[in-house]
Amino acid sequence: MSIGVILADDHKVVREGLRALLENQPDMDVIGEADNGRIAVQLAMQLKPQVVIMDIAMPDLNGIEATEDLIADYPDVKVIGLSMHFDKRYVARMLNAGAVGYLRKACASEEVIQAIRTVLKGKYYISDGISNVTVKTKEQYLQKTEYVDLTTLTPKEKEVLQLIAEGKLTKEIAFDLNLSVKTVEKHRYNIMDKLKIHSVAELTKFAIIEGITSLEK
Repeated sequence: MSIGVILADDHKVVREGLRALLENQPDMDVIGEADNGRIAVQLAMQLKPQVVIMDIAMPDLNGIEATEDLIADYPDVKVIGLSMHFDKRYVARMLNAGAVGYLRKACASEEVIQAIRTVLKGKYYISDGISNVTVKTKEQYLQKTEYVDLTTLTPKEKEVLQLIAEGKLTKEIAFDLNLSVKTVEKHRYNIMDKLKIHSVAELTKFAIIEGITSLEK
């Protein structure tokens, strides 16, 4: 039985490169592709892959929140984070969301294959250069990494925070999330209050630093 993989990345060239790599393996099959986190979750729920390779910085719904949503409904899937960033806070957020692996986009092609085979054995895989220790559990990694705990924010507040940081206006956010303008404004007030942040510029900076969104890939 082949290993079904879904590729989630908003850069088509990255997906094409990964597809070519994986389909060279006799026991791996790319069964779906997504260019944002929301589509990735929908596809995974429909197609039931063994592995999802999830870019962290995607528009609309980032890979961290998508992973959290996916694992909540489909805990058996193995999610491997993918990013050009190797800040340990990004890794910590992905592991906390339920991912079992983290790859840098600059990693060698054989490392992608190695990561997939490793996580399917029930182990964690983190790219060389990010961690100097062998990680067997997410708790092991999180204990060694300082990052801001976002559990005070609701899932909807995290979505609103990402869209604010991406420069969307209140009306656009309301439309995208099927909410009223007043509800979006209430979410924004709650986010700022909980994070003790007082401007959109500060929110955007916070979202980039903490891996919620990115202005550069």
